[in-house]
Amino acid sequence: MVFDFTVRTKQDLIDAVRTFGIVPFFRNSIPGFSLEEHVVPSVWYTSESAEWPVWEWKGPVIFEANCAYGKFFEKKAAFVSPEWFRELANYRRDGYDFDARYDDGLSSRKDKDLFDLIDANAPVLSRTVKALGNYRKGGRTGFETSLTRLQEQCYVITGDFVYPVDRHGNRYGWGTAQYTTPERFFGAEFSDAVYSNSPERSRGLLLEHLSSVLPGTEEKDLIRFLK
Repeated sequence: MVFDFTVRTKQDLIDAVRTFGIVPFFRNSIPGFSLEEHVVPSVWYTSESAEWPVWEWKGPVIFEANCAYGKFFEKKAAFVSPEWFRELANYRRDGYDFDARYDDGLSSRKDKDLFDLIDANAPVLSRTVKALGNYRKGGRTGFETSLTRLQEQCYVITGDFVYPVDRHGNRYGWGTAQYTTPERFFGAEFSDAVYSNSPERSRGLLLEHLSSVLPGTEEKDLIRFLK
């Protein structure tokens, strides 16, 4: 199985997520390992285009592929299938649920406050979280930094993108991210299995999988990508 595909339609992207398990959205440190490098120009963003289909597919792909989406690798977004997200979460969490991580002094108060807001209100729009947490000029700071870290640690994911609708029922503008936790999004399928392996075993399985879809990539580069 080699990471080689072409995305022309939403279904092509869904199939890629199901086939490869991990599909980064943007170019990253591993050449060729991204949706951006495998999508036809007609559905990708350009400054001249009025529509950007790939961006509008993100929410439907999350639901139809039943996958996790978030900034999981190198502070960049990726789609990850449920079976591989469980391994990624176990590895990144190092076996800790969030409360245990905080109690052991491994997470900051800022991260805990944001996690608690998302967990208590999920699924919740980013603007709602900002309002609830007073993340504004003169208020709390560090929203984006904490949010990215919570995604990298696999405690928070993007569950959907919500678009404004005009009086005729037509969507317009940019979709607003709606955040949730993997426990809420996947339910018992995730909660009951996420800590089944040791973190070291999950890391080994992830490396083995990436090696199979990215033959020829040096192990040190895969290790760096997974960190």
